[in-house]
Amino acid sequence: MNDSHVTSIDGLKRFEEGTKGIEFRGKNRAEKYTWLAGTLRRFSYPTLGKKDKTVIKKYCTKMTGYSDAQMTRLIKQYRRNGQLMVGASKRRSFPKVYTTDDVARLAATDLAHSRLSGPATKKILAREYTIFKKADFVRLKNISVSHLYRLRGRRQYLSKTKFFTKTKPTTAAIGERRKPTPDGQPGFLRVDTVHQGDYEGEKGVYHINIVDAVLQWEIVGAVEKISEAYLAPLLEDLIDQFPFVIMGFHSDNGSEYINAVVAKLLNKLLIHQTKSRPRHCNDNALVEGKNGAVVRKHMGYGHIEQRYAAVINAFYRQHFNVYLNYHRPCGFATTLMDGRGKEKKVYDVYRTPFMALQSLLNASDSLKPGVTMAQLDEIALAESDNECAERMQKAKQILFSAISRSASGGKTFGTGSPHLGLIS
Repeated sequence: MNDSHVTSIDGLKRFEEGTKGIEFRGKNRAEKYTWLAGTLRRFSYPTLGKKDKTVIKKYCTKMTGYSDAQMTRLIKQYRRNGQLMVGASKRRSFPKVYTTDDVARLAATDLAHSRLSGPATKKILAREYTIFKKADFVRLKNISVSHLYRLRGRRQYLSKTKFFTKTKPTTAAIGERRKPTPDGQPGFLRVDTVHQGDYEGEKGVYHINIVDAVLQWEIVGAVEKISEAYLAPLLEDLIDQFPFVIMGFHSDNGSEYINAVVAKLLNKLLIHQTKSRPRHCNDNALVEGKNGAVVRKHMGYGHIEQRYAAVINAFYRQHFNVYLNYHRPCGFATTLMDGRGKEKKVYDVYRTPFMALQSLLNASDSLKPGVTMAQLDEIALAESDNECAERMQKAKQILFSAISRSASGGKTFGTGSPHLGLIS
């Protein structure tokens, strides 16, 4: 830019007002330094007053695009030296050890061995020089594993090699990876999913099984799909069916539970989320056992279409969950220790989950607000164990008869169909 015709401070002020909102950028640093030094020299910057210096500085800052701090440093350099010099970079750099030929040899080695790990490749490169006396590997013989990986990232290496690996799973930072520690208090849930089979490429309904770790209080629900949109509302409903305050939610590492939607729901309910640890199969063993002893025993293994999730869920809420918690005894283990200090669990106590809740000290303190032991006792004594079981079986028979008729559409199922013969 040629602004030599502007020779007065007033001219700079008018220019400043007329170019508000317009940004200027110099082509390169050398040109900007040359222009800046010429401008400061033309207006005799060191001899000006404070106000005029401010005008000059604002003008130069606008024209060069430099920050106020950088302009201050450049003006200080001009006043000290009378000129502005583009200095050479003083950045330190390490000497280049490995040549393009070394990168090519590394690529050839990786291609020959299908790219082994860094330590294994380092060993091969050292053996090529020390044992097989190949002088070309004189530099590569002492390469570090970290630098070997850096060479693998060079464009020259990538242009000569191409490897395909399996997609690695992404670790989700949701939930704490540990086993829950309820310390004898109810409210620590274990959850798992039971899939009701596939048929001709179509997925079946999903059962959501939730069990309290201490009382074995069990709530089962059904959902069409295990995506967040379907699962989150059902989980909130199932958690609400527990009569006591929920403090923990433990699952395996399946994405249906380890996701942002479920985490947000549990945070809203002030429930701490944990997940199973690798190589600790007992972390979720309680609910896994209930999957077979309860869900599979009553619902079978065969395919049930997803569209029946709503009616199955209604059966669970109205009949099945009441039967499980008030009229179906569960085994509770007593831990014994022999003379060698080895622990052994003996299942010698059988009681319903509601009886287990009654046996707790200060059981009422663990109940949700608005729920009383008298209300729960009324549900438990409304009918006998056999009467509740018979009512549940009749409701299940009606449910599966309706599913069987609707699903068959005139077709005949084999004698082993899970839709038939489920009533014992």
